[in-house]
Amino acid sequence: MSSTSSHAGQTALRSGPAPRPGGRAEGSRRGQRLFTPALFIATGITVALLAFSLMTGQFDVFGEGNFWMFGVTRVPRTIALVLAGAAMAMCGVIMQLLTQNRFVEPSTTGTTEWAGLGLILVMWLAPTASLFARMSGAVTMAFIGTMVFFLFLRRVSLKSSLIVPIIGIMLGAVVSSFTTYLALATDTLQTLGIWFAGSFTGVIQGRYELLWIVLAVTVLVFVVADQFTVAGLGKDMATNVGLNYGLVVFLGTAMVAVATGVTATVVGTLPFLGLVVPNIVALFRGDDLRTNLPWVCLVGIGTVTVCDLIGRMIIAPFEIPVSMVLGLVGGVAFIGLLLRQRRKGGLTA
Repeated sequence: MSSTSSHAGQTALRSGPAPRPGGRAEGSRRGQRLFTPALFIATGITVALLAFSLMTGQFDVFGEGNFWMFGVTRVPRTIALVLAGAAMAMCGVIMQLLTQNRFVEPSTTGTTEWAGLGLILVMWLAPTASLFARMSGAVTMAFIGTMVFFLFLRRVSLKSSLIVPIIGIMLGAVVSSFTTYLALATDTLQTLGIWFAGSFTGVIQGRYELLWIVLAVTVLVFVVADQFTVAGLGKDMATNVGLNYGLVVFLGTAMVAVATGVTATVVGTLPFLGLVVPNIVALFRGDDLRTNLPWVCLVGIGTVTVCDLIGRMIIAPFEIPVSMVLGLVGGVAFIGLLLRQRRKGGLTA
């Protein structure tokens, strides 16, 4: 982590709400580093991508009698791209800080597989359950699964940063196998397949509103960014400066579970998004979390939007699920990150 971010986090924890010396100067420096021309250019590019998404489709929304379809399908889909892209990118930031590992995110820790198990369990126990009930099941199981992953890491001493995501992928595979068995036994395998093929195709008015919940998660990350930064220094260091490390881990786990569960229920899986975006941002801007957060949101939204547009246009009028495009892009990026870390000698801790 950068010295600026860790110093800001420690000062905030010690002084609490009281004014701290140099706080105004520190805020001014951060503001100068955050509000740069590059940020405004990136915002403009993201807005242009979203506008292009609104205009992309197989019917003329400006034709006679068709404009109502714009509000029913195009607008909800674009809002979903914004909310899901920002939230899942934020999840990657949280998990990478709490595990002190750049190779983790919900799809490499088993969190998405646990969310899928929650969906199947709710559909098995209550076939007529509402979308909110399914979301509650997904969030609950995602929270349990993420806590299991963190508890496992705390009890096992790992000498390689690469082992952490491997453990998560293995745990996720076990959970996925059990979920597939339940789906076969309850004749919901097709539903499970649709869920794993994450897509914004079914996002329409009346089916996307739950995604507004993840907006609260995104805002909360901005509020507690300094605490996550200090927690990312390790349990001993965080405890020494007065941080309640266990509470921060619990809060981070709950936020990841909510964002993953809600997104999984409405859209499906978005693999590697939380892995690729934070690493790209950190590569160009360093590790100052608070000033990086707007960039994480913008790059997350832009990445999902571009992948969705590719899926909608490449074999039009049919669509390729966005998870397939993200999986391809994310897989290549993951391998690139591994090779980069290996050249730097960073795969061993």
